[in-house]
Amino acid sequence: CFALRYKADLMNYKYLRLGLNANMRLVHPLRIGRSFSSTYAACFHSSKIQHDRFSSSLNSSQCQRPAMISTTFNKYPLSYNFNRLDNFLKLNTLKGLQCYQSRLYCAPPEDNDPQPEDHNMNLPATMTVPEIWPNVPVIAINRNPVFPRFIKIVEIMDKELMDVIRRKVRLNQPYAGVFMKRDDSNDNVVVKELSELYTVGTFAQIHELQDMGNKLRLILMAHRRIRIVEQLSEEEDLQTNAPGTAADTTTTGESDSPASTNGPSTLRRRRKTRKSVSSEKGASSATAEAVDVSATITPVEETAKAESTAPTEAPASGDATTPPFPIADKPTGRVLMVKVENVGYEKFVVTEVIKAVTQEIIKTIREIITLNPLYRESVQQMIQQGQRVVDNPVYLSDLAASLTSASPAELQQILEEQNISDRLMAALGLVKKELELSKLQASIAKEVEEKVRTHHRKYMLMEQLKVIKKELGIEKDDKDAIEEKFRERLKDKVVPEAVMTVIDEELNKLGFLDSHSSEFSVTRNYLDWLTVLPWGVNSVEDLAIKQAKEILDEDHYGMEDVKKRILEFIAVAQLRGSTQGKILCFHGPPGVGKTSIAKSIARALNRKYFRFSVGGMTDVAEIKGHRRTYVGAMPGKIIQCLKKTATENPVVLIDEVDKIGRGYQGDPSAALLELLDPEQNNNFLDHYIDVPVDLSRVLFICTANVLDTIPDPLKDRMEMIDVSGYVAEEKMEIANTYLTPNARKASGIEENMIELEPAAVETLIKRYCRESGVRSLQKHIERIMRRTAYLIASDGVDVVKINEANLEEFVGKPKFNTDRMYDVTPPGVAMGLAWTAMGGSTLYIETSLRPIDMSTLKEGAPAPIGTLESTGHLGDVMKESVRISYMFAKNFMASTFPDNKALLTSNLHLHVPEGAVPKDGPSAGVTIVTALVSLARGVPTRQDVAMTGELSLTGKVLPVGGIKEKTIAARRAGVNCLIIPAENKKDYADLPDFITEGLEVHYAAKYSDVYDVVFKDSS
Repeated sequence: CFALRYKADLMNYKYLRLGLNANMRLVHPLRIGRSFSSTYAACFHSSKIQHDRFSSSLNSSQCQRPAMISTTFNKYPLSYNFNRLDNFLKLNTLKGLQCYQSRLYCAPPEDNDPQPEDHNMNLPATMTVPEIWPNVPVIAINRNPVFPRFIKIVEIMDKELMDVIRRKVRLNQPYAGVFMKRDDSNDNVVVKELSELYTVGTFAQIHELQDMGNKLRLILMAHRRIRIVEQLSEEEDLQTNAPGTAADTTTTGESDSPASTNGPSTLRRRRKTRKSVSSEKGASSATAEAVDVSATITPVEETAKAESTAPTEAPASGDATTPPFPIADKPTGRVLMVKVENVGYEKFVVTEVIKAVTQEIIKTIREIITLNPLYRESVQQMIQQGQRVVDNPVYLSDLAASLTSASPAELQQILEEQNISDRLMAALGLVKKELELSKLQASIAKEVEEKVRTHHRKYMLMEQLKVIKKELGIEKDDKDAIEEKFRERLKDKVVPEAVMTVIDEELNKLGFLDSHSSEFSVTRNYLDWLTVLPWGVNSVEDLAIKQAKEILDEDHYGMEDVKKRILEFIAVAQLRGSTQGKILCFHGPPGVGKTSIAKSIARALNRKYFRFSVGGMTDVAEIKGHRRTYVGAMPGKIIQCLKKTATENPVVLIDEVDKIGRGYQGDPSAALLELLDPEQNNNFLDHYIDVPVDLSRVLFICTANVLDTIPDPLKDRMEMIDVSGYVAEEKMEIANTYLTPNARKASGIEENMIELEPAAVETLIKRYCRESGVRSLQKHIERIMRRTAYLIASDGVDVVKINEANLEEFVGKPKFNTDRMYDVTPPGVAMGLAWTAMGGSTLYIETSLRPIDMSTLKEGAPAPIGTLESTGHLGDVMKESVRISYMFAKNFMASTFPDNKALLTSNLHLHVPEGAVPKDGPSAGVTIVTALVSLARGVPTRQDVAMTGELSLTGKVLPVGGIKEKTIAARRAGVNCLIIPAENKKDYADLPDFITEGLEVHYAAKYSDVYDVVFKDSS
């Protein structure tokens, strides 16, 4: 290989140090590992002639590695060459690759040379990356294209492509084409057809290959832009790369055949080829092909040269949506190999515009790397290394695009653009967008960091403050502070001894518990409830009877029974000098003021007020609390009441006690028995508190609409006070005194802006609001005020007058015309009185008979027996009353009118009108008998009479309830005569005079008394 002939052993040793054997062949790098010695230096200093002969011999050789060494020796002085050569050989020895690759070019391997492993192969850059390499394997990538002079790591798991890559590497053709896929969601590195790829990609060198068996890991170094010309089959690729073909001449002397197949003829052919190429290029070819082994990227000048010398006749791909290159009569199927051509850029002149754009890109990149630490070290180093990179617009546009997180289509547009000016402008737009994104990211990061820093600083200062206070004795530990807080609460309270014992035990227990344990939290909450209760704390009551009466009259009209009972309670407390709790129950129809009067009572007594409703309650724990063993346990409503009011003598309103529910958790009404029992509630035991609590000073007020659903034991513990409905006169007074002023004030209307005539209010009460309460009346008055406000605001009316004539314009059509179905009652119809939860009302009983046709009876057949059918949505109690009344009516007619057989031989039908309304209750017996007797006799009853009372089988009239409501209903219907049971005489006597005024009342002890009044004028 070389013409050097040195006889001295010293020179042979020198050659060995250079990687040459005795025959001047390059030795495998693993055999070059010993350190340099003084002999190495002496061999070059011994003679200048030897140095010249050595250099000339190296220059005359065809091996590219000695040519590179020769260039180094000729360029620098001898003293520098030793260090230079030393570093060069050390680098080759450590890497173990460069001389091995030179051996492939210079000579076949010796038999005893060790072979490198196949699993990890470092493939450094060859002497010169070929300017033209037409056939390359296709590596399809997604997301971002690879720009020239940038590195990308790719993992290949496709077996066919792995075989192609291995074969190319063995042939010393470590090159591939990297193209981006159009479908970003496709993760395969091999596509089925070329239409799935962008036609413009990059020519990349396989810098490092790691073979893991089932996959290959490649480090690709991109060099230049290429364009797909056509798809190649594996056979076409093998023919193209055969020795002596065009591909063999484009490698600038590099071999395409595996080293293991190099025979003498093949070696001579390669040497001839390299000799011809070398002679054509001249002496400068060695220098042009030399590569700095420490470089990791191809020099800018070489890539620029490759791009600039590429054909420019092909149209520029101005955008990333360039259609795929048409393939005709070519292989189809999976794309493994393609034929490519270089894509150059249009010639350009560095104008002022290009300089300005370049400087703006550099400025923007510097701003980006100052904001984003990910690019700071690498990019800043590349920019500051020299103006060679910065002043190259071709590389600068690629660098700018690679720094951005733009879309794949935008990056592909940069890769395909051949006009440098347009490429720079597009790259500038992308880096500007990236700069704004980096600014936003930096702003968010700064805001978050500032927030975290503030919280951290606050936390550190608070911890330091705790330590300082603890050292100065200003602040104690958390447990000590908690215990001190609890004892401070109990300072001015009269805590029972049993309760204080429990508190002390829990405080001692708290001191031994870990502050982060769950039991610590349970104990602390329990102590918090125990110490917050008002032990021995009472409100100072106002026991002035006169002042209390004024307050009650100020808030409510009527309700004399309630007011009288409260005043009696105050009088007793005033005489005893102390007050005791009571349990009152206000029952009556809705809307009469049962709930609101409780608040007035609290104000009159100067007590705290607390209200809770038990309507629909099904859980006993709502009243008596949960046990502390449950998670989230709390005391019952009564203990919560004491905590909120902070007194032991509040006024507690238990609303809707008649609607309490019952569930699988228990019966809450049974839990109320202990609470509302004066003999037991002085030691009320809540499940959570678990210590006796005195409730004997609490004034309990319950409200209910009906008494039938209240259990008798609970009813027995309460003092029942009937709150009856209002008559028209009372409603009129309430409307004028309370409802109208409040509604006018709520609507923002002055007193002089509206004139509401009394006749209009009276019509409103009689024809719109007939219920016992005043809630509906309040709604109608508020509706009138809203309409008045609208007229004043929209039409500019100064005064709005409401009278009976224009009342319909404000509240609509009337709902009731009269309470009487019959102006004149026919035979078989009687008017009764009923009581419901909504108040009293009139109730008509209608009867009719259908005689039996005697002609249809057979001779000798028994006499027919009459039947009775009842309709009208009647309840069980009322159905029983109908049967009893029917039986008594037949007996009464048989004793009084023996000849009248109508009730015995006729089919009767009894009906109660308004069938959609359920009717039940024992108060219609006398009315049913009267209707049947009137039907049997064919005589109508007295027209202005109404009656109520239940009847027994013997004709005794039994007492009923709701006398006041029934009397009010009779007056509302225009009845002048009223028949009630004799035992209800005391109830009627308690009624106010304005209710009983003008009424003729008859008290009946037996039905004959009713008969004498109803059929007085009949013979």
